[in-house]
Amino acid sequence: MPTHVITGAGSGIGAAVARRLHERGDGLVLVARDAGRARELAERFPGARTLVADLGDPDRISWALGHQELPERVDGLLHIAGVVDLGPVGELTPRAWRHQLEVNLMAPAELTRLLLPQVRVSRGHVVFVNSGAGLNAHAEWSAYAASKHGLKALADSLRAEEHASGVRVTSVYPGRTASPMQAKVHAQEGKEYEAGRWIDPESVATAVVMALDLPRDAEVNDLTVRPGR
Repeated sequence: MPTHVITGAGSGIGAAVARRLHERGDGLVLVARDAGRARELAERFPGARTLVADLGDPDRISWALGHQELPERVDGLLHIAGVVDLGPVGELTPRAWRHQLEVNLMAPAELTRLLLPQVRVSRGHVVFVNSGAGLNAHAEWSAYAASKHGLKALADSLRAEEHASGVRVTSVYPGRTASPMQAKVHAQEGKEYEAGRWIDPESVATAVVMALDLPRDAEVNDLTVRPGR
């Protein structure tokens, strides 16, 4: 039974991916920001294990995981958690920049560093759920896009470094997806949010699972998922 470590399983794409893998009997290790959130995830996904680590504080992830039992092998390390705060360059504060860079880029890098030995053991798969903003930056998206452009660079470098170890690395670039994050984006843009206009998280989950299940003779490096309506 494969074991997957997943961030962002509480809502949106992360919840859809976790649900899909849980339903087919895969083992889940869900990363939660605090003990309360960990209990909620454990109740939602019976049989899943949890790890408590605040992705907003990358410097303490190593300490946090050092006090918990880590899986012996990791078949899938799925980085799906993320945060967004829009604003023009002339108004974004260092705090806004730092928070997005820490959660969206530095935390995935640190979590990958700490779990890479277990991923190597299983010749596993690291999946970075990026964003269309990781390929193109638009007005008022500078900090978020910078964090996601950096995430692409992280994935590309990791792929080149770990190919000989049999570790596969995939970046998924969803367009606007119906989720709490998208509702927040619309609020920041001053627009009305209509979930039906955007990609269903289940559709992105299908793309992620497809990349995970691809036979070993092939690897999906980059996968762009755009709204189909």
